[in-house]
Amino acid sequence: MRGRLRERLKGVIPPESLSLVPRSYDIIGSRGKAVAIIEIPEELRPYEAEIAEAIMELHRSVKSVLAKESGRAGDYRLRRLRLIAGDPDTEVIHKEAGCLFKLDPMKVYFSPREATERGRIASKVAEGERILVMFSGVGPYPIRIAKLRGDVDITAVELNPDAHNYCVENIHLNRVEDKVHPILGDVRDVCPRLEGGFDRIVMPLPLGAYRFLDLAIPLLGEGGILHFYHWAREPSLFEEAERLVSEAADRFDREAEIIDRIKVSQYSPRVWKVRVDARIL
Repeated sequence: MRGRLRERLKGVIPPESLSLVPRSYDIIGSRGKAVAIIEIPEELRPYEAEIAEAIMELHRSVKSVLAKESGRAGDYRLRRLRLIAGDPDTEVIHKEAGCLFKLDPMKVYFSPREATERGRIASKVAEGERILVMFSGVGPYPIRIAKLRGDVDITAVELNPDAHNYCVENIHLNRVEDKVHPILGDVRDVCPRLEGGFDRIVMPLPLGAYRFLDLAIPLLGEGGILHFYHWAREPSLFEEAERLVSEAADRFDREAEIIDRIKVSQYSPRVWKVRVDARIL
């Protein structure tokens, strides 16, 4: 249906400008209430109200339309968003694979496009694992894992107080209080205080996650699995990520055995978010 946005705007936006209308945009929320987030080129700013109205006509659940004003930046990985139409209350409950995630995209980072990736990670987890999720946000990775596996122990560390508070609420919404243990704080302060021996560590922060490898490696038990995310440029999508993980393992006299390589999502032409999985020996 999103591909119909340009069709809906025919006769509203000059024909020469229709090709500038984005082909895709994110919708976060449920049938009861959702928020749409779209990137509007400068040339289309005079028509942003009409674009927002068209989106809300195509998706009756969308009550607010937000325009991207910047890339993701800062310690909280947030982008500036501007309300261009609809309800100024942008808090929603997003449904994903039987899980509920309450959040406000104006305050926290959440990507609905990564639902498949979160499912891939959850499916790799075995019963009885002890897991650390760094940069856990509102809890999508730990909660997806906890809902799929009956016997897991997950520590979730997040710096953004708003995201942490939503994570706490989402843990209760999904009834996984016995499996997911949220910690508010900087991983640089929290991780050195954690007991090691984790079976698996997830690092879903593609821009700059390498700076925290020296915190993750020592916390993994023998044979523990590391899920490391990284921005990469074609044609060598995995070479740098593998080198960073291997060099970090070497610093602790350990070995990194690369066991999987995944292209997660495309950020721009020739630039991808990738995941490298390594068994740390």
